[in-house]
Amino acid sequence: MESQQEITSMPRIGDKAPEFQAVTTQGDINFPADYKGDWVILFSHPADFTPVCTSEFMTFASMEDKFAEANCKLVGLSIDGLYSHIAWLRSIKEKIEYKGMKNMEVKFPLIEDITMNVANKYGMVQPNEDTTKAVRAVFFIDPKGIIRAIIYYPLSLGRNFDELYRVVVALQAADAFDVATPADWRPGDDVIIGPAGSCGTAENRMEGKEDMDCKEWYFCTKKISKEEVLSKVLKK
Repeated sequence: MESQQEITSMPRIGDKAPEFQAVTTQGDINFPADYKGDWVILFSHPADFTPVCTSEFMTFASMEDKFAEANCKLVGLSIDGLYSHIAWLRSIKEKIEYKGMKNMEVKFPLIEDITMNVANKYGMVQPNEDTTKAVRAVFFIDPKGIIRAIIYYPLSLGRNFDELYRVVVALQAADAFDVATPADWRPGDDVIIGPAGSCGTAENRMEGKEDMDCKEWYFCTKKISKEEVLSKVLKK
């Protein structure tokens, strides 16, 4: 029972990202200390040399520069050894073509975790799904090393990478402008002002804030242009 509890426990939103040192395809890392000042997506995949994971790594590699422009670095993990990682990534680059992507070189680090140390710290192993493979976990970690969002997918479901990028941008926009982002928000869409019910009536909330649009006391929005959002998020 204790071992299962260790496997299924996971850090929560708002927690400090669990610390670890690991060997990766890009050398040793000390996480999250090595990434202080940057946003990071730490993600797991079930196994090397598997088709869904291959499609995901090609997509991540094709978008790495886009994530980097949004101040976000990528770190992958599976319960495989370093030489397996290296051989798989070489095979992807030399042999796999998918959705027009080919010769894709994965330059971000892929963690060796054959002891399952990191996977257990982050609750990436879900015993009812698989006891020896990590599920498709995604942790969004801010420049202070705090976990800001978590998304989990089962082994059979490939991730939506537009959504992963949207989350990174939305979290930074929320911080930069002290706002919340509504459903399906994209840069340029209206944002939500203030926590619901915190400021009384719509009239009170509108005082001195002519740029706000309050439909009810609990639903106020504000326009922030796409250019203004991206000026705060994207690297110059």
